[in-house]
Amino acid sequence: MKNLYSLLLVVATTLALSSCGIFGKKNSKGSTLPNDGQVHGIAPGNKYVMPKPPGMVYIPQGTFHMGPSDEDPAYAFSARNRSISISGFWMDATEITNNEYRQFVFWVRDSVTAAELKFLKPGKDGNEYVDWQKMKTIKWNDPKFLEQLGQTSLILPPDDRIFGRIELDPRKLIYHSKTFDLKEAAKRENASQPRSKFILEKKTPIYPDTLVWIRDFAYSYNEPMTKRYFNHPAFGNYPVVGVNWHMATAFCEWSTHYLNSFLSGKNRPQESDFRLPTEGQWEYAARGGRSQSMFPWGNYYLRNKKGCLMANFKPGRGNYPEDGGFYTVRADAYWPNDFGLYNMAGNVAEWTSSIFYEGSFTFQHDMNPDVRWNAKESDPPLMKRKVIRGGGWKDVGYYLQTGTRTYEYQDSTKSYIGFRRVIDLPAAPQKGRKK
Repeated sequence: MKNLYSLLLVVATTLALSSCGIFGKKNSKGSTLPNDGQVHGIAPGNKYVMPKPPGMVYIPQGTFHMGPSDEDPAYAFSARNRSISISGFWMDATEITNNEYRQFVFWVRDSVTAAELKFLKPGKDGNEYVDWQKMKTIKWNDPKFLEQLGQTSLILPPDDRIFGRIELDPRKLIYHSKTFDLKEAAKRENASQPRSKFILEKKTPIYPDTLVWIRDFAYSYNEPMTKRYFNHPAFGNYPVVGVNWHMATAFCEWSTHYLNSFLSGKNRPQESDFRLPTEGQWEYAARGGRSQSMFPWGNYYLRNKKGCLMANFKPGRGNYPEDGGFYTVRADAYWPNDFGLYNMAGNVAEWTSSIFYEGSFTFQHDMNPDVRWNAKESDPPLMKRKVIRGGGWKDVGYYLQTGTRTYEYQDSTKSYIGFRRVIDLPAAPQKGRKK
């Protein structure tokens, strides 16, 4: 009777496994699992490796000495030289350009317009989503459509129009993001908390502040840059400016959503998040494998042996055009560093994800250091400082050094601060070689 019971249990278990679809599934190598009682593994989805992300270069893992490579003229001692190890990642070869950021602006524009005009369709989860097929029928240069849109709250009111021209109100371009706070969820005291407690929702106005060109420089004529820099085709491949830390973060979150929505439609696995680089990642990438160098191109000078300036900054006592640019220059100007990254020094300073704290170098980890703080509106200004690196077109040479760190407040917009993204993906496989 005991043997019969054991036999029935084995048969029942086998039937249960079969009914659950265990046998006949594909393993990690793509072949059907054999019914032999052994562990062969089941892949989470279709075998797919994302190719080289467009416009990005791979930064290989390595170790470097993070911190100042020269004397600190201010004697601030906000950085200590120490050995840091960084895992591999992909980084934008250039700063995000006006053209790239404009794609984000137009996507948000179309989304809020679709919501206003009810160009929506129900999703499988019961929520409504933008009907992009309907949105393709919209012609933004069509006077009839603009007249129809003029009846909505998205258009500037009559008192704000110049010669009655119908224009979209840039204040209505707001990106709604939803992210998951992994650092908070990883705390032991939060192990029993529901997942919803760690979901962060935020609304971010995303149109660049074009008035920074006037606001940043008192008693200086810069009105043409305010009127043309973001909107004129001549500046399409120049780095976007007038974006604060929140806007740069929103662009990264949208990039992730945009990519993963496409992959979901193709039944492909989701990929890592685009994000701002940490301070450690930025400095490691800027050095280009030159651990002790002062600048991305090496030591010790801002000119090469022919006397040519190596970056776009404020040479000498203020000879702005000497380096070839007066304000910003193209994002791919000058020579790239040994990792293939352009303008890691000069042109525009760049946002990082790290909070600026003078003593952070003394306690941060030596493996992928990351000191972050999600500041709330109620937090003091001291907690809203974010590290910026690289120096900009209006800065002196000291700020171009790879080890120089400074900060700006996360809600500030400047004419000399932009950003670039990183994403954690494996290196692209080399063609013609088997691993």
